[in-house]
Amino acid sequence: MKNKKMLFVTQFEGLWFDALQSLMDLRKAGFNHTVFLHVIERDKVAMRRGKGYLKDEEVRLREMANVRFIDWAESLFEQGMEVGAYIVVGNPLPKIISTAEEEDVDLIVTGRHKKGKLEELYGGSETLEILERTSTPVLVYKYMLPSGKVNERPFERPLLTLDWSPASGKAVEYLLSLKDVLKKVIAVHVINEKEFKSPSAMEIQSLRKENKQKLEEVCSLFEKEGIEAESHLYVGSTFEQIEKAASEREATMIVAGTTGKNPLKEIFLGSVATKLTKHSMLPSLLVPASVKL
Repeated sequence: MKNKKMLFVTQFEGLWFDALQSLMDLRKAGFNHTVFLHVIERDKVAMRRGKGYLKDEEVRLREMANVRFIDWAESLFEQGMEVGAYIVVGNPLPKIISTAEEEDVDLIVTGRHKKGKLEELYGGSETLEILERTSTPVLVYKYMLPSGKVNERPFERPLLTLDWSPASGKAVEYLLSLKDVLKKVIAVHVINEKEFKSPSAMEIQSLRKENKQKLEEVCSLFEKEGIEAESHLYVGSTFEQIEKAASEREATMIVAGTTGKNPLKEIFLGSVATKLTKHSMLPSLLVPASVKL
């Protein structure tokens, strides 16, 4: 089994050690190395009223992060994990990209960062920007369940969304590479109501059967690996139906392929990937079409 590496990005706001600990099942899939990344944004070490950069504040923030990472690393060492850490100053996006490339990671784990309303609308999605510039899958890890409990095994019952695109196929392949962590896969395809162009009931049933067969073929790939799989067809708005399916089938995360296209286009086209990162209550694993497997 290939040794795999995970980049765990934390600003110590949404992702703490319990979030990291809940991902340790990934060791069964070969993830035996975790790299911590904390980015100190420049505005946090700059004085107000234009008085310049505070080196002392940078040192203070670095040491606070270092204390946390040392404590986390000691716990992971005891579990047989290799650990690395980066504490850097700058813009989070390029630092995430450069660290992922330097460490050649197989998965980027990040939280959902809070932004102002205008920044949310016009600034693009940080996650989609990452996917535009890297071939590494990104897990937007919302690890607290609506009940307030930690989602202890997020990879146990993933809901796999399929639209029959090349990116969707890559999501299947990537999920298969995590087969030793999976317990059950819920394969879902959403048929848009606009696809029901014909008034013929026979043609509509043919469309249903065609998509159902494709779903069953995907399920068989997982079943051959000893993983339980079930398929479901939904009709309606893609994001709303995915959320409905995830709730009905008690999924622990949502997995989707993405083209990694320009994030502003993603926003104004209302892409499923953007809506998942912004609005879904579950973790979202986004797999770019360019991922190398």
